[in-house]
Parts: sequence; structure tokens; C-alpha cells
Amino acid sequence: MNTQASPVQVYVRIRPTASFAHELIECLPDQQTLSIRWRKDSKKGMSNIQLNSWLFKLNGVLHNVSQEEVYDCVAQSVVLGAFEGFNGTVMCFGQTGAGKTYTMTGAAEAYKQRGIIPRVLQQVFHEVEHRTDQTFSVHLSFLEIYNETMVDLLSALKRGKGVNNGALGVVEEPGGGVSIKGLTLHLVHNEEEALNLLFEGEMNRIIGEHALNKNSSRSHCIFTIHIESRSRTLSDAKYITSKLNLVDLAGSERLKKSGSEGQVQREAMYINKSLSFLEQAILALSDSRREHVPFRQSKLTHALKDSLGGNCNTVLVANIYGEASQMEETLSTLRFASRMKCVQTKPSINEHIDPVLQVKKLQKEIQFLKEELSTYNTLTYRVGVFNEILSETQVAEVKSQVQRYLSGSLNEIPIVNVTQIQEVFAQFKKVVLEKEEKLRELQLKNTLVEKAKITTPSSVAEMQDSSSTVGEVERCGYGLGLADSSQRHQQDISRKPTKQKRTSRREAALNPMPTVCRSGASVETEQFLNQVNQMSESNMVTHESEEQQRTEPNLTEAVSSPPPKADAFEDFKAERGSEINRILKENKAVLLERRSRLHTLTDVINATKRDMDSIASELQQYRGQSQGQFVSAEGEHVMDEAELSLVMQLRELKNRYRKTYEEYNSTKAEVSYCQHLVNQCRIRLLTEFESWYNESFLLPDQVLSVLEGGPIRPGHVPVDKALTLEDDGQKPFKHPPDNPQETSSAVSFYNAYNRSLQRVGR
Repeated sequence: MNTQASPVQVYVRIRPTASFAHELIECLPDQQTLSIRWRKDSKKGMSNIQLNSWLFKLNGVLHNVSQEEVYDCVAQSVVLGAFEGFNGTVMCFGQTGAGKTYTMTGAAEAYKQRGIIPRVLQQVFHEVEHRTDQTFSVHLSFLEIYNETMVDLLSALKRGKGVNNGALGVVEEPGGGVSIKGLTLHLVHNEEEALNLLFEGEMNRIIGEHALNKNSSRSHCIFTIHIESRSRTLSDAKYITSKLNLVDLAGSERLKKSGSEGQVQREAMYINKSLSFLEQAILALSDSRREHVPFRQSKLTHALKDSLGGNCNTVLVANIYGEASQMEETLSTLRFASRMKCVQTKPSINEHIDPVLQVKKLQKEIQFLKEELSTYNTLTYRVGVFNEILSETQVAEVKSQVQRYLSGSLNEIPIVNVTQIQEVFAQFKKVVLEKEEKLRELQLKNTLVEKAKITTPSSVAEMQDSSSTVGEVERCGYGLGLADSSQRHQQDISRKPTKQKRTSRREAALNPMPTVCRSGASVETEQFLNQVNQMSESNMVTHESEEQQRTEPNLTEAVSSPPPKADAFEDFKAERGSEINRILKENKAVLLERRSRLHTLTDVINATKRDMDSIASELQQYRGQSQGQFVSAEGEHVMDEAELSLVMQLRELKNRYRKTYEEYNSTKAEVSYCQHLVNQCRIRLLTEFESWYNESFLLPDQVLSVLEGGPIRPGHVPVDKALTLEDDGQKPFKHPPDNPQETSSAVSFYNAYNRSLQRVGR
């Protein structure tokens, strides 16, 4: 198989019959030519057939051959081509009852009578097992076209990918091919799994009964095998894909011979129509002067666009009768086969590139080029030149050069390459940003000192000594704590045995600078400044154990008790919990708006329902009064203008009721979700407040008792438990399939068939 244009391979299979017309049909010794000698009986009407002898030159004539011989002649080369990357199609065409389904699927009751599709599956997995230098993935799909409607025969199995409950449709692909949108693809690992899917789809096919065939297929079916192969030995980003379309077309039939009626007759009309469009597409493809091919006239031709004159190795099996009574249909089938033989296809290998592997390959090439450039620099004595991203050591060297250049110790910075130039500019930018940040901090400190001078002129010296600490607190903007030394000092004070002389960390945090944060008394200001001055002069040791052993007998100031929770909660919402409180308020506003909308919709629905009941009652009463006044010629009731107006009003109210009710359900769901968000925000706000309150106002030993699982007082929630808001999730555990791969193809075949019978028995 090559990539050049090649004609479609056409074979004729004659159905075995005891009444074979040897005088009308002759198979020539070359096994490729079929001779037909026939003239229509003039008693039954004039015929438009002028000749009484025809010769049909085909690729092969299959007469009195087994299923295995048919497969070896028709499909084996197509399957082997699929493993090389070529698409393939095997299609059966012919009149109803000529043996198309038997050729494609075979008889499931007998292993030797299985058709082309089961044998293709056997060969596919045989090749997968023996081609050890490649890894394969095989997916299956089963499409049915019934009365111009596409049906997924495997949609009941939800394990396939691409599950879509909507209508199926043919989608044009960028490369000129087509695909079926919404059709499920099922991954299979062995022959038995594939046969299970085949028999499952066959059970879902639509069949009918008429005079020529008791089990006539009433739809076209396309069984597709998707194959993807990657090399195990080569680290190449390329991989190949292919697909095998195994098509079982519904048989054309003459209604006067089949005697179809009712639904079967309607199905026959759709079948003949789609086959007629298929023949028109074949005529257009066989004529090189035609520019347009009507693929979109039917779902069948559109779905088989690849197989008809596209990127595919196509084989057609024309099934015919060998009886004299079916000569008209036999001639029609052979003419179609002759036209199909004139169609040219252009099969080519479907080669793709994996983007992930391609990126890795390019990265290796880049590394190789860097090493080669480094070798060149070494050979040309350019030792100091580097052509890659700077390392940490090189960045530190550039930074040192920039600092020495700015200080004046370095007259110029040696330039080596573009990468170094970019890093030099980046270091200059960092220096400028650092200087600007220091300038802003200095301005802020000066502003705080000026405010302290204006408010407490007697404490200017103390404020200047502690301006850095106060400035840091003011820059944070939260008012939640002093420097580390002040915190340790307050903890040391809180460990005093006398409760009346204990200072809470919350009180110290809320009073870092009374002249700025709040308008307090001058006594409080003097006490605070004395504390800051003492802390700055004490230079306490940072180790906590030494701080606990240290005592300060000179510190005897009075300590206030913790504030009430209501006041502390308001402070918390205004400071540390402001963000959560803002989100809570926004969610509450949305919830109120949605509830208001829900009440409005409820009123509208109730009012509409009352109007509907009123008009329905009025319409019923009007019809009771005017019954029999207006009657058509057929005796049917005719509505007058007033009754028609009531009917139209009732219909409009029903539409309004339906739309409003849909909006009501949607709004109700939104209200429920908003309520959930409000509850979550409220719980989070209260939890963080309890944690903050405990950390700010409880004694250290009490806090440790709560955190270590000791007795919890009312209102004191452990931090680790209060912040545990995530739900535990469970991941489904998938057990590996417990069905071992059958080594014998016959065992797999019968196991799959028995399972299909068990499903039908249920």
C-alpha cells in the first residue's frame, strides 16, 4: 500500500442457493470476471435494457467460498495496512437478503461461521500481542443510521469516553476528514472485551421481517476500530493513528417483491433513498470532471466521506443473488460495483507529533547546542563568556559589581554578553526601589514624631526613643501588637500571681499610641510612654525561659480586666476581621436581594395561576353555553372569535406561568446557595474571633490548657478545631479487572456471545 491514488477494491460474493441460474450467470476461469446473459420477459412489460449480455470485470468473484476465504481475500490486507497508519474501510452492498450481514458479522452460533468483523478483531489483537516493539491503544464505536437518524448502539455503556446524551452529528475535521460528534469511544484491551461490545451493539440493532428476509436489517451500521500506536524503543515524538470502518449497509428492496407495509415500508423508503444518494456520490467521484461531490445529501454519505474517495483503503463487497427471479437487482448491484471500481482513493499514513515529547526533544537539542557553543568558546579562548541563564553565583557577582560601581570603588562594569547586561539593569532597578522604600519609611517616621510632639510635648524624648516601634505599629494598620520585646514584657507582666495587677495583651495592643489611635487621658499616655521607655532601656534577653525567671519589682501599675466580648467583637470586626465582615455583609445583601426576588416571583406565579383558573372556568362555561352553534362540514366544533380569544389568553398565561416557574426554581437554588455562603462566613467570623479573643485576653497557661486538650470554658474554642472547615473526601478505588485474557480466540468468542444472551434473558 502506498500513498499514491489507487482504485477501490471491489469483490462480488454470490449467495449460495439450490436454484442457481447457471444459464444466466457464469463465473469465468480468471475468478475476476462475471458474465450475465439475460433479457426481460416482454410479457411483463417493455424493458429499457437494450443488451442481453454483460461482462463485469472486478477484483474477485467469491462463489461457494468459506467465511475464512472471504476474509483472507477481502479484509486481511486492510487490517495490516491499519497497523502501518492507513485508514481502511470494508463495506457490503446489495439487495435485501443477499447475505451482507452474514458476510460482515456471520452466525454467532457457530465459531467457524463468524464474519469479517469478529475476524478483524481477532487479527487486530493478534498483531497487538506480537508487535512487542510498539504500544497500542484500541477504541471501538458502533453507529447506526436508522431513518436518517444517527443512533449510538453502545450508549447504554457509560464507561466510554465522549458520552453525550444529545443528538449525534457529523463534524468536518481540519484535515478534510469527518468524525461523529457525541459518539462514544470504548477502550478495549483484548478480543473478548471487543466481542462483548460487538454483540451488545448487534442486540440493539433494528431488524424487520418481509417476504424476502425474516431478519432484515432496517438500518445502516458502521463498526469502527480506532488504533493508536507508539514506539517502545525510539524516543520519538511521532505516533500513528488509523481507523477501520466496517460497514453493513441495509439492503435495497423493491416493495412489490418484499410486500412491505406500514412501518417496514416506511423504513424501506428511507433505505432506498439513502442508497440512491450513495450512488449519486459514487457517480460524482468516478467522473473526474465533476468538482462537487454531494456528500451532505444524507447522513450515510456524509459519515462515509473518508471512505469514499478520501484518505482510506476501501474495499467493497457486492452481495448478489444467483437466482433468475432476482436478476434485475443483481444487475443493479453489479452496475454499482463497476462504478465503485472507478473511484480513486488517496490513502496516506496518519502520522502525528506528541507535543509533550516534542518539547522534551527540543530541550535536549537546546542543551546540546549550549554544550557545543561552550566548547567553541573554550577552543577560541573565550573562557569568561557564558551563554545561558545566570547562576546564583554569577548574579551575586553582578550585584557586587553594581554596588561597587555606585559606591565609586569600580570605574566601569565589564560587559560580556546580553544576559549579563539584562542582569545589570535589573540590579540597578532593585537599588532604586530599595532607596524609594527607605525614603517612604523615613517620611512616615518623621510624620509620627511630629504628631507626638503636637499632642504630648512633655514626652518628646520618650517618643523619639520609641518612634521606630510606634511607627512600625502604625504602618501595619491593624493595631494588633508592639515589637517582640514589648510582647514579651506584657507576657511577663501577665504571669504575675495577682489578677488585679495583670495587663492584657489586647489592652497594650489597642494603646500603642494614644495620641494617634484614640483620644485617651494624659495619665494613660504617660503610663504607656513610661512602659515603652522602660522596655527600650531594659534590653531583655530573647530566650523565654530566662524571661520567666526574671522579676521586675519596680513595676506596680494597675491592670484593667479584659473587655466584654460584645465590645471586643466590634473592635475585631473593624480591624482584624474586617475582610471577613465585609464579605459577610456583601453575601447578606445578595441574599436579601434574592429573597426579595423570590417573593416577587411567588406573587407573580400565584396571580398567574388565579388568572389561568379564572379564564379556564370562563372558557368552560362559554363552551357549555355555545355548544353546537358552530359546526364544520365534518361535524367538528368551530371556535368563534370570543372563544378563540379566551384560548389564546389561556395559552399565553400558561407560557408565562411556565417561564416564571423556571425562574422561580433557579432563584430558589440561588437563595439556598447564598444562605450557605452567609452561614459559612458567619461561622468563620465567629471562629476567628474566639481564637483571637483567647489569644489576646486569656492567661498563657489557660491558652495552653485549651490547646493541649484541657478543660474548655464556655466561649473558648480551640484554634485547630475551630478552623477545621474542610470535609473529608473519598476517592473511588477502582479494582483491576478480574477477567483474565483468554488465549484462545474461540473461548473469547463464546464467552462474549453467552454474555449477550444473558443480557437479553434479563
